[in-house]
Amino acid sequence: MIRFAVLLFCLIAGPVAAQDLSLPASARQISQRVSPLDSYQLPTGPFADNAVPARTVEGRIERTTWRLQAGSSTTLQILDPLRDQLKAQGFEIAFECEARTCGGFDFRFGTEVVPTPDMYVAINDYRFLSATRGAEALTLLISRNQPDGYVQMIRVTPKGQTPPPLVVEETVIGGDGLVASLVRDGHVILGDLSFETGEVALGAGPFESLGLLADYLAETPGARLALVGHTDDTGDLQANIEVSTRRAQAVRARLIEAHGVAEDRVQAQGVGYLAPIVSNATPEGREQNRRVEAVLLLN
Repeated sequence: MIRFAVLLFCLIAGPVAAQDLSLPASARQISQRVSPLDSYQLPTGPFADNAVPARTVEGRIERTTWRLQAGSSTTLQILDPLRDQLKAQGFEIAFECEARTCGGFDFRFGTEVVPTPDMYVAINDYRFLSATRGAEALTLLISRNQPDGYVQMIRVTPKGQTPPPLVVEETVIGGDGLVASLVRDGHVILGDLSFETGEVALGAGPFESLGLLADYLAETPGARLALVGHTDDTGDLQANIEVSTRRAQAVRARLIEAHGVAEDRVQAQGVGYLAPIVSNATPEGREQNRRVEAVLLLN
């Protein structure tokens, strides 16, 4: 089992809240918008009588979204550790539902959701939770678009009150960590890597996924990795293969130079747009298809 900080945020008091994150290797903050003073319609029940019942809360509002590699995890498996930790922090669960009991399409479009591509909600596969701690209110919206999971948090702190810390504890995950997914499925998307648009150089990092892969290789002498770069379908195939190959090579170089992985334990190749995981018909689909995967080799 691998130890990760599961809850996807660690908020600190003051105007820089939600900047110091404790994330699993595959998770990436997609967006954050802070309104110093605004109102939010806090859902209090499922869709009924042509509306989502809600009460108005006012104050400092943080709207934050994350995307993570969900693998085979259900929305409940993603939500459950977050809910437990909210309770441990003193929040009381005011309302909770899953897609069908929420009201499906009507609930999703009757409550506030950060627009795509920053948040994705599958009409038949999402969960919602609202919680309060004194006058403070917080909601979580969880959904999936395999292989990705999405988390939206909206947090309201009353006017004049400094947002108290929302402390995150480490939780042991047995089946859905990055290395567990690699071993189980034979491949895993390295979702925390970053490249400048149109560039092949890997960002400065550090990237937790690479440290986890290096640790796994050190503990598993018979294992090797193939790093495979992928692009969306914009442009010429050969040009995309070149870009995807150079990005995979950049990740290989980082594993070797920064993490001490032996050169013969890791190889790199690019396939351009030949292996999409979703349709390239939308901007969010093209973003998901631009990725580097690690493939496990055991021979």
